[in-house]
Amino acid sequence: MALLEGAEDAVAFASGMAAVSAVLLTLLQQGDHLLVARGLYGCSHSLVTEQLPRFGIEFTEVDFSQLDQVVEAIRPNTRLVLLETPVNPHLQVFDLDRIALLARQHELLSVVDNTFMTPLLQRPLSHGIDVVLHSATKYLNGHGDVIAGVVCGQAELMARLRGEIRKDFGAVLSPHDAWLILRGLKTLAVRLERHCANALAVAQFLQAHPGVERVFYPGLAGHAGSELIGQQMAAGGGVVALELKGDYADALAFADGLKLFTLAVSLGDAESLVQHPASMTHSPYEPEARRRAGISDTLVRLAIGLEHVDDLLADLAQALEPNRVSSGAPPAGEVR
Repeated sequence: MALLEGAEDAVAFASGMAAVSAVLLTLLQQGDHLLVARGLYGCSHSLVTEQLPRFGIEFTEVDFSQLDQVVEAIRPNTRLVLLETPVNPHLQVFDLDRIALLARQHELLSVVDNTFMTPLLQRPLSHGIDVVLHSATKYLNGHGDVIAGVVCGQAELMARLRGEIRKDFGAVLSPHDAWLILRGLKTLAVRLERHCANALAVAQFLQAHPGVERVFYPGLAGHAGSELIGQQMAAGGGVVALELKGDYADALAFADGLKLFTLAVSLGDAESLVQHPASMTHSPYEPEARRRAGISDTLVRLAIGLEHVDDLLADLAQALEPNRVSSGAPPAGEVR
């Protein structure tokens, strides 16, 4: 992973959240302040907003597409910025060159969750970011049978993560799970080609469908992040989000009505998955916080798999038929 991300070293953890926690607990201490992106993954959001304040660490949520607002939020005790790009689940994309420059100018450490892109589609360190982390549960593994995390960065910091936080908190990756991730990395390049091609076809289909209000996918022309493809991102990735015309119940009905897509909260697997962020991955958010993050009640996230694209489009078409009734509430939470 260090080689793929262009880092001096990397450290593996027993989960993606263990990786996030280790980075923040290593780089921050009582009295510090950090800036986090709005719409951060639900458990990362809970860690920052509920757990870190117990240790005297403050936070501010900001929109990293508005760098003047980011600068205004910096305090004398600000130490770090934490963001995802693309953002889970609505796929907002941030300019890493500009963010890294801003962080250096204000002597802040920059941390980017690169789970959605993997180092094959985006390498944040090459744009000046200090630390990159992954939920290896997703694309790196690719088969839905591992929970793991990885952090990449400078050797000195990785030594601290390895020798202090990981050891003392015990979030050590098992040898068998490490082997399964190595197995997944063997096919990562060919899998990503299919993920991205299928995702683009799905996004284009949804964009033309009368039952869909809006489609979020960086590979679509007109998406705010599309201009960064080719200079920051190699492709749009394998995740598509959409807002349905309707209400909360219609979103649940659509997710329940899919037959080929599995109702589940992960991504990066060989099979396609669907989840409803407001009731699943981002359920830890208060409703007002979800609204500020742009996560509506009708937003649905699709993790596009490796199936034949015609089968995926046929399944989406039948689930978008009008008057479909929800069969029940989806499960909550997402394992990282």
